[in-house]
Amino acid sequence: MDPGRIDEIVELSVRAWSPVFPKMRKEIDGFVYDSFYPHGWEARQRADVSAICADAATEIWIASVDGVLAGYVGLRGHEADSMGEVQIIAVDPDRQRMGVGAALLDFSFAWMRRNGYAMAMVETGGDQGHSPSRAIYEAVGFRRYPVARYFKNLRGDGEE
Repeated sequence: MDPGRIDEIVELSVRAWSPVFPKMRKEIDGFVYDSFYPHGWEARQRADVSAICADAATEIWIASVDGVLAGYVGLRGHEADSMGEVQIIAVDPDRQRMGVGAALLDFSFAWMRRNGYAMAMVETGGDQGHSPSRAIYEAVGFRRYPVARYFKNLRGDGEE
């Protein structure tokens, strides 16, 4: 990835994920959402995507259609676990459901195999907003691993 494209990648990410966060906000406890996104989801996502793109441990690969950014994937290796991680992935909303995401994942698996990893991992939310992500991951062969993540409100009256 050309570092000069980070702003373009950030903007694509915001467009791609804008339908996710309103749905997620309806499903999760207010104090959790507010703790993760005190300045709004968009500000947090812009900062997170920029940081991931600047992180030397993550390789960013882009997909272009007719010279226009259609999507991207950020890949990271975890040698101790013989695991490659899809750390971040997004497809332009105008290119979704056209095979761009599947092509990025196929590329990711080939990258992981070339690097000698035995398994691939990706994480996403369990809420309704992330259901399209879960659908594509399952369609390409990922299996859901049961994980429980708990949060406790330390600033409220304990009811949230």
